[in-house]
Amino acid sequence: MDKLVKTLGIDGLSKSQVSRMAQDLDEHVAAFRHRPLSESGPFTFVAADALTMKVREGGRVINAVCLVATGVNGDGHREVLGLQVATSETGAAWNTFFADLVARGLAGVRLVTSDAHAGLVEAIAANLPGAVWQRCRTHYAANLMAVTPKHAWPAVKSMLHSVYDQPDAASVHAQFDRLLDYVEDKLALHK
Repeated sequence: MDKLVKTLGIDGLSKSQVSRMAQDLDEHVAAFRHRPLSESGPFTFVAADALTMKVREGGRVINAVCLVATGVNGDGHREVLGLQVATSETGAAWNTFFADLVARGLAGVRLVTSDAHAGLVEAIAANLPGAVWQRCRTHYAANLMAVTPKHAWPAVKSMLHSVYDQPDAASVHAQFDRLLDYVEDKLALHK
């Protein structure tokens, strides 16, 4: 804590000052996490992901998962919709997270992007009926590179990005088919 306050130009804080600051921050965080979403929505696009990080709990450091959802409303305004800490990324945790967002007024969602975690995809379907799910580009690319030999990464990445650059759906499908053909022809021998 001393390093943090020194970066703010403060020489030192007493334990009671730190406690008061933490309590004040807790109130701001709680207000943010429980604010109504209906006032700035509807959010037509939502991106969801989980971040694993080390947290201090009960005097020891453990792994925790932060579930995060970001939304874009009809005006193009992007906003963090929610953040929830869980012990692990499970379907139940995602379901609770999305149920809370809906209870706070999340509505109008047409598309959700995320990784392909089964529990996450199921929670989206259960809580956001009518919304379409799609694996996000970043996770798709990471999954593709995980099964691609390193020597082929530049070519495969280039072809993958060329899929994203197509002007219409028919061109996207045609370029994606070319990517699949390339991968099958060039990389199948390296298994």
